Amino acid sequence: MEIRTLGSSMLKVTPIGLGTWVMGGWMWGGAEEQDGIDAIKISVERGITLIDTAPVYGFGKSETIVGKALKELGCREKIILATKCGLEWDDNERVRRNCGKQRILQEINDSLRRLQTDYIDLYQVHWPDKYTPFEETMGAMRELYDAGKIRAIGVSNYSVEQIEASAQFAPLHTLQPPFNLFEQDTAKELLPYCVKHTIGTLTYSTLCSGLLTGKFTAKSQFSKGDLRKSDPKFKGERFQMYLKAVDALKKFAQSKGSTVGQLAIEWAFNQNGVTCTLVGARNAAQAAANCSVLEKQCFSADDFIEIDKIVNTIIK
Repeated sequence: MEIRTLGSSMLKVTPIGLGTWVMGGWMWGGAEEQDGIDAIKISVERGITLIDTAPVYGFGKSETIVGKALKELGCREKIILATKCGLEWDDNERVRRNCGKQRILQEINDSLRRLQTDYIDLYQVHWPDKYTPFEETMGAMRELYDAGKIRAIGVSNYSVEQIEASAQFAPLHTLQPPFNLFEQDTAKELLPYCVKHTIGTLTYSTLCSGLLTGKFTAKSQFSKGDLRKSDPKFKGERFQMYLKAVDALKKFAQSKGSTVGQLAIEWAFNQNGVTCTLVGARNAAQAAANCSVLEKQCFSADDFIEIDKIVNTIIK
């Protein structure tokens, strides 16, 4: 199985990592704890070495589920455990950015407790905070890194300018940006920059909020509390355009013995500058389907060119 190094860190990961936002339930229409635990177990048993989570995913629920699953598996030392900091919430689940030193130092201890571990492999600033100087944020991250509480420092949803500003105050090992077949802006500037500066990438939204699973139709409805209910990608003519592209990709995937979701995953981690692509799973069946891409890849370089042609012909 292929193993990659995350930037200038010493962390080794598989090309696919498990994303756990959906396990928190928040903004995804709810989630069952045992389903999440089962998905984590299957992912680890099938070879995935990186699990990515965050405190805000279910306001602690996702981290708690990850901690329980790893405890039951008894394999903490074999897993690259990634979580985040820099978001806080109130009793009404209103979220705001706070990348101040005091908040980060509080969050690391809360995350360690929920995850049932004494160190984090990759600690990432979830979103940039325009009210907190980069020096303060990265100073706190550097303090945790020097103390051995974290093994690598990352940022998520940062621009090139924000990365450069942050890197003045601490080593920066990874970036986590959105990237998928339908949303490729990250490839224009961020991915080439990361290649040039030896920054590892964990790309997220690989299946474009589920669009690239092929499970939606024009009649699909989303429940209250599901972020897709208000997402423009799932409305009107734009939604119809995406569904048309998915149908074309589905036919191509089937001709190669794959599903459209597996096609999207394999395409993503084969793009220049992508170290690891994060893929979510609500249950064991979804996790197993994702992991199968690690075991059998179906597409060639020429196939990826054809896939890009299909998307560029339909997506405007």
